[in-house]
Amino acid sequence: MIHLHTARFPEQLDVVRTLFREYAESLGIDLGFQQFDEELAGLPGKFAAPRGCVLLASNGDDGATVDNFVGCVAMRPIDDTTCEMKRLYVRPAGRGLHVGRQLATQICAAAKQAGYQRMRLDTLPTMHAALGLYASLGFEPIDAYVFNPIPGAIFLECDLTRQRERSV
Repeated sequence: MIHLHTARFPEQLDVVRTLFREYAESLGIDLGFQQFDEELAGLPGKFAAPRGCVLLASNGDDGATVDNFVGCVAMRPIDDTTCEMKRLYVRPAGRGLHVGRQLATQICAAAKQAGYQRMRLDTLPTMHAALGLYASLGFEPIDAYVFNPIPGAIFLECDLTRQRERSV
């Protein structure tokens, strides 16, 4: 059974860094334009509570070791009413178990609870499963809201005030 919980800093800092690095490696692109190395060094940084959050998925109660973790997702503020979903990642061992849907659904719920009205994200056109997931959660295309030099980058937004509660 998959368990989701909010990452505990500094106790789970190494777990979050490991998963974020795996996420970046899985993309096969350089995330330097997002100041990725600085983000890792400064965690939790903009993902810190109460306006930010990192969720972890484990196949144990709260993952005794990094190997027990199968995924992550994070959110950070853009402004008082808008946040950004970042680093949605599921390890190969967790794929096909709806871990990505659970993480995305829970981070949207956390955003609503934190008082955000909108959630944005950027993604790549090659991420077909993620695009389908985002559409099913109510994300719609918007104009670029942040610099992304990757050709074809897609920018999405979800109106959290209209998003139906969805079961995981």
